Amino acid sequence: MDTQGDVREFLASRRAKITPERAGIPSFGGTRRVPGLRRAEVALLAGVSPDYYTRLERGNLTGVSDSVLDAIARALQLDEAERSHLYDLARAANSTGRTRQRRPAKQQIRPGVQSLLDAMTDAPAFVRNGRLDILAINPLGQALYAPAFTAATRPVNLARFCFLDPAAEEFYPNWNDAADTTVNLLRTEAGRDPYNKALTDLVGELATRSDTFRIRWAAHNVRLHHTGVKHFHHPVVGRLDLAFEAMPLPADPGLTLTAYSAETGTPAHDALRLLSSWLATRAPSNTAADQ
Repeated sequence: MDTQGDVREFLASRRAKITPERAGIPSFGGTRRVPGLRRAEVALLAGVSPDYYTRLERGNLTGVSDSVLDAIARALQLDEAERSHLYDLARAANSTGRTRQRRPAKQQIRPGVQSLLDAMTDAPAFVRNGRLDILAINPLGQALYAPAFTAATRPVNLARFCFLDPAAEEFYPNWNDAADTTVNLLRTEAGRDPYNKALTDLVGELATRSDTFRIRWAAHNVRLHHTGVKHFHHPVVGRLDLAFEAMPLPADPGLTLTAYSAETGTPAHDALRLLSSWLATRAPSNTAADQ
């Protein structure tokens, strides 16, 4: 990843979203040559000199303090995900070859985590890494994501499925929302782990093969994705609106366990029971990371 370019484009894109009225500063009329705030206005709001802010927005975060980052985050009205991303970009900008920590190329699923997945018989669940590879999944989870598992490549990658597999547009009823979330998660991970070659290679592949991915990637949007509702259209059981919890695994940096559930008595709960029955009619399959 081009950290300096990412800093420049991220800050400029956030500045473009804030109008003087929203920032609470006077607007003296006339034609503004830039969308949103001017650099000098951000500098004023953050309490730094215009020259210093210009240096930062050109991608040079070397030596920037936490207090300055906080001031810029307030001036640009960054949300929690954006603020964390700004700190990640600053951390990358101030790292050296010696301090950069790369995650292992092959992330392992510990037996205890696999046992936990296997014990979750009534809830689809899987473990993914930051580039959205499914590294382990329980049987009901694999049944839910059956359209993604038709691909020959392993591990299944949810970003590649979303943008390169035509089945994804039917599997995700709100495909645009799913696509936005997918790109925003990858952009967030790129800030956390900018020297991850596997992630860089995936982004390069998707940007080359998908115009819709490339446009979304250029927006520099990020998000945290811990809880909510996801919508699916399964080829066998139809519509499923499932609550999810995405839980980072503290003992396994970079890995997240995601589990789905449905409230008893809802159509989604009935569909999950039907999915479980359908699963029972299928031949058992291996749910290991390298299946």
